[in-house]
Amino acid sequence: MHNAAFQALDMDWTYDLMDVEPAGLRAATAALRAPDVGGANVTIPYKQTVMEHLDAIAPEAMRSRAVNTIVNDGGRLGGFNTDIQAIRAAVEQVGVEPRSANVVILGGGGAARATAAALEGSHLTFVVRRRGEADVPGKSIGWGDASVPALTREADLLINATPLGRNEEMPLRPAALPKSGAVIDLVYVTGGTPLVRKARSLGLPTVDGWEILLAQGAESFLLWTGRAAPMDVMQ
Repeated sequence: MHNAAFQALDMDWTYDLMDVEPAGLRAATAALRAPDVGGANVTIPYKQTVMEHLDAIAPEAMRSRAVNTIVNDGGRLGGFNTDIQAIRAAVEQVGVEPRSANVVILGGGGAARATAAALEGSHLTFVVRRRGEADVPGKSIGWGDASVPALTREADLLINATPLGRNEEMPLRPAALPKSGAVIDLVYVTGGTPLVRKARSLGLPTVDGWEILLAQGAESFLLWTGRAAPMDVMQ
């Protein structure tokens, strides 16, 4: 995705994968300060732990307590969370007004907190595995709570911020999908997750994980290069 964008804009940049063991995180982050490095993306499980190795963290990334993009600015490393802007764009795409929306978020981890940061002002309910351990900015209920199907049925927006769907899992029974609301799934798999496919078959507005991935990647590209991403070649 990023290499295609660099090539399209005739930029002498490359995007390479770096496999980092936990013990090597500090050294790997320090290496990003080199003058020929523009920055990096960060994936699970380092989105939180990398924060202690950075010089500055954007306010929204701080609120979500997760960083997925690092920018090297003259040797100083700044942390950002471009998932937040990508989720905002997805919410706009499905036609939901956040400040008046009743939103149900499946999950209680970093992706769920990024979703919450993107939906400031919404009425948020998180469906989590262990209610007592959930670290989320809103009401949380357990997966087994009897009220879950009714909540999701009445939601203006249902967002899957769990990994469920990567292996064809359906996080909810089809009957629990919103009656007339929208569905956003952060999981990206070829052809769409079962949740996305079912929502589309019901005529519900949907955004799948590939669209989120593209949008957050474009935001990272802008932060690194100062140039708008060529979205057409990044798809």
